[in-house]
Amino acid sequence: MRLNYKLFLFTVLLVVVSVFSKLYFSTKLEWSGFSPIIAIALFAGMIVKDKTASFVLPLASLFISDVIIEVLFRCNLFPFQGFYGYQMLNYALLLVTTLIGWMLEGNKVNRIITGAIVAPTLFFILSNLTVWISASFYTKDITGFVECYLAALPFYLHSLAATFVFLPAFLFSFNYLVKKEKTILIA
Repeated sequence: MRLNYKLFLFTVLLVVVSVFSKLYFSTKLEWSGFSPIIAIALFAGMIVKDKTASFVLPLASLFISDVIIEVLFRCNLFPFQGFYGYQMLNYALLLVTTLIGWMLEGNKVNRIITGAIVAPTLFFILSNLTVWISASFYTKDITGFVECYLAALPFYLHSLAATFVFLPAFLFSFNYLVKKEKTILIA
């Protein structure tokens, strides 16, 4: 098998993992936010040599899962919509996460750990700042600000945990399946 074919199959695998994770975890409040999407964006920034193409993998994963959820919702088979008000913000934040992956490159364990902490944290800070600013159910004072972030804390913790689970798994799987190396580090 050529590397491009293997990379294509691995990309399909990431999209499938993303879709199934979103379908399974997003309906369970105790797991909401446990998603591989941030890990996929970091992974893409770390391993995809073509910088423009590195944006495609996380955006495609999120978009395909959103489309599937929207279709299921419209067929009354899923409890919420795939397309929602803050969706474009989430897509933009994924692009920022891919940039973090570019900077970290994934060739040292401390860089992988840094990415697994920084990316979900930045996503949490920026997405919830937007919610606090635009949502009418939070007061525009320090109390509303704190309430907004406290309400989102479980999602952040799940996102952080998911990134720590999925990013090393993706890096190891890529190196093992595509490059035939048993490591999580990108050579």
